[in-house]
Amino acid sequence: MPYVNPDAIVSTEWLAEHQKAPDVRIVDASWYHPATSRDARQEYERQHIPGAVFFDIDEIANTDTALPHMLPDAAKFASKVRKIGLGNGNRIIVYDYSGGAAAASRVWWMFRVFGHNDVAVLDGGMTKWLREGRPTEDLPPMPRERHFMPRVNQLLVRSKDQIKTNIASRRDQVVDARSAGRFSGRDKEPWPHRKVGHIPGSLNLPWNDLLDPHSKTFLPAEALAERFAKAGIELGKPVVATCGSGVTACVLALGLYLLGHEETAIYDGSWAEWGLADDTVAIAD
Repeated sequence: MPYVNPDAIVSTEWLAEHQKAPDVRIVDASWYHPATSRDARQEYERQHIPGAVFFDIDEIANTDTALPHMLPDAAKFASKVRKIGLGNGNRIIVYDYSGGAAAASRVWWMFRVFGHNDVAVLDGGMTKWLREGRPTEDLPPMPRERHFMPRVNQLLVRSKDQIKTNIASRRDQVVDARSAGRFSGRDKEPWPHRKVGHIPGSLNLPWNDLLDPHSKTFLPAEALAERFAKAGIELGKPVVATCGSGVTACVLALGLYLLGHEETAIYDGSWAEWGLADDTVAIAD
């Protein structure tokens, strides 16, 4: 059983062969939760895949809200990506070094929200690249500003109010990418919150269940489909993915895209918003 949309990921072998192609642009999207005390930008400056530019999801974001790395408006996104040399006509390859393509999947989703569909995630990311002994550099890139014309696809985004409405309508299947312990409310929630647990009616599929635990690459198509089916997700119906802050949910969206489910939406505020709001309901086991 092959992937329906295999071009959403590329192998390390493919990138090694194509990294100098004139239309290919490489993006390091590494990000770490603040509690880890790791600095993704500093790590990027020490070593990155040759030619990669750094995409900071906390900077290319709506910084007028206290919520973490919320989606910016189209004008800000376009301005920021132009300056790091990413534009129309580019084949954008995104990777991260944060263990399993979570931040890379977030950036993949962001580009698709703003109408740029020629974007893929490096399967296995920087971890696999280094394990294979492939080259890195610490040189700062000198990107030439590119033209980027955004075309917003609102079908890929959900707001808190839309999720609240969906609790009654059940139009969308809401799937939570957090761990089972956080979904049930038993484990500590790392973002500021007033409540724990999950959105009423939501399903749980931890994002790392879609990846091979050793290579950090996506599971084959048949195994991916089995993971979604076991979680109770019907691939023929609309899906909204959520998580802690809208990052790991994008791994579910990418997994579904590989299987042909091209319009999975992300609840951007996720638990960072839902768990802190006064007007939401949470279910804890």
